[in-house]
Amino acid sequence: MELRHLRYFVAVAEEGSVTVAAEKRLHTAQPSLSRQMRDLELEIGVELMVRGPRGIELTAAGRVFLDHARIALLQVEAAVEAARRAAQPAKTAFTVGFLTGMEMEWLPALMAILQEELPSTEITLVSQQSPELAAGLMRGRIDLAFLRPEAATPGLIYRTLRREPLIVVLPASHPLAKQTSVRPQALVKETLIGVPNSNSPALRAATDRYGSDAGVDLTPDHEALNLAMALSLVASTGGVSLLPLYARNMLPPSIVSRPLAGVAPTIDLALGYREANTSPLLKTMLGKVEDLKFRVEARE
Repeated sequence: MELRHLRYFVAVAEEGSVTVAAEKRLHTAQPSLSRQMRDLELEIGVELMVRGPRGIELTAAGRVFLDHARIALLQVEAAVEAARRAAQPAKTAFTVGFLTGMEMEWLPALMAILQEELPSTEITLVSQQSPELAAGLMRGRIDLAFLRPEAATPGLIYRTLRREPLIVVLPASHPLAKQTSVRPQALVKETLIGVPNSNSPALRAATDRYGSDAGVDLTPDHEALNLAMALSLVASTGGVSLLPLYARNMLPPSIVSRPLAGVAPTIDLALGYREANTSPLLKTMLGKVEDLKFRVEARE
């Protein structure tokens, strides 16, 4: 089995079509790609995918293989990145990733510590969704990230910074905005703005679990790819959204937030890093986590 087989399989699985994967992502002929997939299944000895009414569908074995194939490709990228860094002159550079929107709370305190402890260090900031940050850590392109603990991320370590309650975000003119708190049953007939599992799995899992426990269906009517899009959809549709507490820092005047009645579900914010990262800069920052948390809490 060669790496190209893994790349081809991941492309077909993600596109859901051999033809689309061949033309748009791999730039190869469709018959050749189909043959490569058959060869892969023969080598493994199990069927990985079948043609369904909506295109290619993975078998149970195919879904398991997809998870491992993605991890294998990420590890190869990490090895390449590590080799390139090792071949370059040592630089005092440090890359920090933020779950988009978290910069407002954590960046000032982080930069204050970095300027005190590592004044000559070149700091690069990255703002992405949590799964992208985890992938960046695994590839060795990010040293430290503020993100959600992600599943299937071998080699990463997560240190919980806080547990954020979910809040209801809704237009200021919405009838529910008159209430001091919102019961989950009150959301049933509302237009719900949620997030897709693909780029916000932790938040989607928290809202789905909360709805299940409360006996209400919280399946979103519209899915937002990021916080800015969620707020835009709330404003334009008159709908409501369940978002982590930090979202209240970014609300325009036309949108307000209300707590959930009773015990609200929570979602973890963590500091993530790669266990194999031996950077002395990372070690210094990890020794300052409690100081970082204290500084953020003091500003609230």
